[in-house]
Amino acid sequence: MTARTMDPGVGGDVTLLHTSQLDNLINLARASSLYYLTFGLACCGIELMQTGGPRADVMRFGAIPRASPRQADFMIVAGTLTYKMAERARLLYHQMPDPKYVISMGSCSNCGGLFQLGYSVCKGVDKVIPVDVYVPGCPPRPEALTEGLLRLQEIVRSEPWSTKRRPQPERPEIA
Repeated sequence: MTARTMDPGVGGDVTLLHTSQLDNLINLARASSLYYLTFGLACCGIELMQTGGPRADVMRFGAIPRASPRQADFMIVAGTLTYKMAERARLLYHQMPDPKYVISMGSCSNCGGLFQLGYSVCKGVDKVIPVDVYVPGCPPRPEALTEGLLRLQEIVRSEPWSTKRRPQPERPEIA
């Protein structure tokens, strides 16, 4: 019995013998229906809300906000992350199901921003949880966050669906 093949531009082989096209189909579905957990901490949170508004409308790209980490695929950390909130960010990150992704939005989330000399400000969310996409700016425009979402969709489309995305490193406790 031979496997029938289709034109690769139409849909390709969706058989058990050739799973590469099945990977592409599943990754397309995953990338087009990403639920995000909002974690707006400061002025970047206002721009995050604007991104969900009618002008930017990230829902047309398949990104839907969720209030629960157990139903979210990725987390958007927007704003100044203090050490007190870093513990909560890590807790929310660990409550998300695998595979999970993080977008760091704004200069304060990326490196501490204007407040990096403050004793209570974490010098970037990547010190607490692994970050996949960085969105620069102070505050970044909704178009920049939309570009970050498109970059995250490219990451999701490129990874095999049957394996876990990456081993999650154990982070040291925050002092």
